[in-house]
Amino acid sequence: MTFPAVPLEKHDRILILAPHPDDETVGTGGLIQHALEKNIPVHVVFLTNGDFNEWSFIIYRERPVISHENVLKMGEVRHDEAVKATSVLGLSENNLSFLGYPDYGTQEIWCKHWGDSPPYESFLTGAKEVPYSNSFRPGAPYKGEEILKDIKRIITDFKPTKIFVTHSADNHPDHRAFYLFTGAALMELDMDITLYPYLVHYNKWPDPRKYRPKEFLSPPASLLEKAKWELISLSSSQLALKVKALKEHKTQYEANTDYLLSFMKPDELFGEMPFIDIRDTMEKDLGENKETSIPEELIDEEKDFFTDLEKLSLKIDEKNLIFSATLSRPLAEAVELSVYLFGYRQNRDFSLMPKIHIKFTPLGYEIYDGYKKLSKDTLTVKKNLKDVIISLPLSSMGDPQKIFVSAETYLAEVPLDFSPWRIVVVKD
Repeated sequence: MTFPAVPLEKHDRILILAPHPDDETVGTGGLIQHALEKNIPVHVVFLTNGDFNEWSFIIYRERPVISHENVLKMGEVRHDEAVKATSVLGLSENNLSFLGYPDYGTQEIWCKHWGDSPPYESFLTGAKEVPYSNSFRPGAPYKGEEILKDIKRIITDFKPTKIFVTHSADNHPDHRAFYLFTGAALMELDMDITLYPYLVHYNKWPDPRKYRPKEFLSPPASLLEKAKWELISLSSSQLALKVKALKEHKTQYEANTDYLLSFMKPDELFGEMPFIDIRDTMEKDLGENKETSIPEELIDEEKDFFTDLEKLSLKIDEKNLIFSATLSRPLAEAVELSVYLFGYRQNRDFSLMPKIHIKFTPLGYEIYDGYKKLSKDTLTVKKNLKDVIISLPLSSMGDPQKIFVSAETYLAEVPLDFSPWRIVVVKD
């Protein structure tokens, strides 16, 4: 299957948002070269310094990294790797911004740490604020409104015409989080800028995970029809330069060689998932009904508890939002289901909007607004062995115009299945 090319015009200004050092090369190394050849300004923003990746640390250092100081040093190593890799692609350090938020912690910040809630604390670094002196805003607390503030400031200052950001269906929570914060920032700025999401982590994709430089990248089958896919084509010389840049990310390349090389192909793919409009009160599928695929990283004991989100849907019924979920099996002991419904309303600070989290266990459910536990009277629930129906008054969500929605199943802290975050239009 062929896809249309991403249009690059002389007037464009390209903003690339990378959750970790190496994502910019993996997802947009060819794009960067194309833009610079056309004299199009490019700026790359790193959400984290990638200081969480323990397995890479072990290989790079040849011993486990456990102290706060060593973890922070690895964040500095990965910062320097990003500078070297992007310089190979043609960018200077002035074209880069490092926000310095916690690796593997930004989705939890998105879900819980806004307003009056305490800052997120990284259990690897012990930090509650940006610890790197060479970051965009050293000392910024690990809070949702702070990340949003940085993204809005960068967008306002750089004035991009196109933004390339990681995908809402990506398996890595930081990748999903950067998409979500970017979407909220654009809503608050009331700016109509096209997003081009790129996918990096997805179960059993790319396939095969080997260096096949003449084979084109194809979207995962489960996402093929759900997104509008476009591509950037790479010449053989551009691909060679992309590989050279990738090798500058030494900690990652040495740890994940075959996986990373599987992205070194003659194309780069970008696929935005459209907003879901439920203003007509018709029930809308949230894009599940995918083929069941147990995550590769689960161990055998965890696979025995795998609980698939078979179907998710939403509709409006008078003044209530109706969320329905069908699971592949009843919740087993220690398996939980979480549903997230975060509202956006124009002219109201997003940090002040309710961020509803409903957590189901085999014994019942609890409701939260971020960190704050809410009364069960907030909503009504109908539940049988495998089906859950939630009826939530729109007023309890701040009477939103749009809603960020997702669901996930997990065993203790281990993710089992999740639905891509989708943005739903509720009213004008």
